[in-house]
Amino acid sequence: PVTAGSIVVPYGHVIGNEKWRGSEVAQRLQGKIRLIFEDGLGLVDFHLSNRTCILLISEADLVAGDEFKRRLVRFRNASSLRGIVIVEKTQISDQYFLAVQKLVVLELGMVLLPVANQGEASQLIIQLVSFCVREQSRDRGTNPFLRKQRAQLAEPAVLQTVQHIPGVGKTKALLLLQQFGSIHRLCNASLNELEQVVGQTVAQQIHTF
Repeated sequence: PVTAGSIVVPYGHVIGNEKWRGSEVAQRLQGKIRLIFEDGLGLVDFHLSNRTCILLISEADLVAGDEFKRRLVRFRNASSLRGIVIVEKTQISDQYFLAVQKLVVLELGMVLLPVANQGEASQLIIQLVSFCVREQSRDRGTNPFLRKQRAQLAEPAVLQTVQHIPGVGKTKALLLLQQFGSIHRLCNASLNELEQVVGQTVAQQIHTF
C-alpha cells in the first residue's frame, strides 16, 4: 500500500518512477525541477510531496485496455495520499475519455486533469510542484484538519463536478462538500444523510443521479 509518509520527498524535489526515465515528460522536467528517479514506487508515477502524487495515464495506456483502471482502483483503495490523475487526451484516445472521467471523478472522487501531450503534462507537473512547495511552506505550524477541509472545498474541479448533478448549484455544491468532504463519500451517502443537507427533493435527485 502507498501511504502518506512512506515516501519522503525532499523539499522542492520530485521523485519519478524509474519507468519514465528517458521519456519526453522526464526530459522536459529536467533542468526545470529537481527530479530523482526511483524503483519501487509501484502504482505512482511521480511523488510531488509527502502527501501528493501523480498517476499519469498515457495515450498508449488508454488504447491498451483496462489495466490503467485496475491501477487507479488499487491506488484509491490502498492509499492515503492525494492522487492527481493526468490523462493524455489526444485524437486517438479521445473516445475513451468520458469513461475515464466517470471512473476517476465520480466513482473514485479524484482530481482529473486532461493534457494534449507529454509536453503539456510536464508543464502541469511543474505548476503543481510549485503549488506543493507553497503549501508545504504554509503548512508548518497550522492545523492539518482545517487545512484538509479548506483544500478540498477550494478544489475547483471537485466543485464544478458536483454542480453537474441535477438540481445542485454552487451553494448546494459547497454545502455538500462541506458535509461529505469528497465526491467519493457523497456518492456513498444515504438518502437520509442527503436530505439533512439539501432537503427531500434535491436529495432524491442526487441519489437517483
